Amino acid sequence: MTFFHLTIIALIQGITEFLPISSSGHLILLPNLSGMADQGQVIDVAVHIGTLGAVVVYFWPDVRDALLGTGRLLRGRVDTPGALLALCLVIATVPVVVVGFILNATGYDDLLRSTAVIGWTMIIFGIVLYWADHTGAEHKRAEGWSLRDAWIMGLWQAVALIPGTSRSGITITAARRLGYARHDAARLSMLMSIPTIIASGTLLGIEVAADANVQAARDGAIGAALSFVAALLALTFMMRLLRSVSFTPYVIYRLILGAALLWIAYT
Repeated sequence: MTFFHLTIIALIQGITEFLPISSSGHLILLPNLSGMADQGQVIDVAVHIGTLGAVVVYFWPDVRDALLGTGRLLRGRVDTPGALLALCLVIATVPVVVVGFILNATGYDDLLRSTAVIGWTMIIFGIVLYWADHTGAEHKRAEGWSLRDAWIMGLWQAVALIPGTSRSGITITAARRLGYARHDAARLSMLMSIPTIIASGTLLGIEVAADANVQAARDGAIGAALSFVAALLALTFMMRLLRSVSFTPYVIYRLILGAALLWIAYT
């Protein structure tokens, strides 16, 4: 794979993973619309590892607390904020792991990778995000994340397995409907991405391990590094912007892109 192709994929994954505009949808559209060869699962795993590194670095204090809390959780103790955060992350990840395994095992995940599906999900879930963002209360903070809210957000996250929905977009939508402030909704969504990316990366990694080679490993390392930088910059930009701006700019982008994709798909 050429360096240019790797750079395009890494930038798309890095920039769109944490913005509510669907990284998977954009990655599927790249070969569909550009004529470029599909990047394959090795590169998919690599660029996801890069974005995982970015969210861990950006939210390191929360990640550290969750890691320390995991030890207490494994001993059956949920007596610290870190242990509660770790338990909430586990609960929020269960639905997407179960549904993802079913879709992968049955092959239905491949049936959803079409331009028309992505166009519709871009529009529909963009409108839902706008509705939730402008009608949701803002009385909850991330520090008060409850097991109930984690489960509800986890159920919404499973919907993001439909390409074009956006994992960050649907979980932010759920958090806003539950009453979390914009910045806190995004923070919880980003933290939820960590175990989700680990779970999906592990599943894909097992599938591609047998086909790995030196060239693929080199390309993967380059893709991971580039996506890490892009994701860290995009994440920093969005979190700062949310202190003064709503999610409306992302909704407008989704509507425009969705309409264009539907036009392409049906004409």
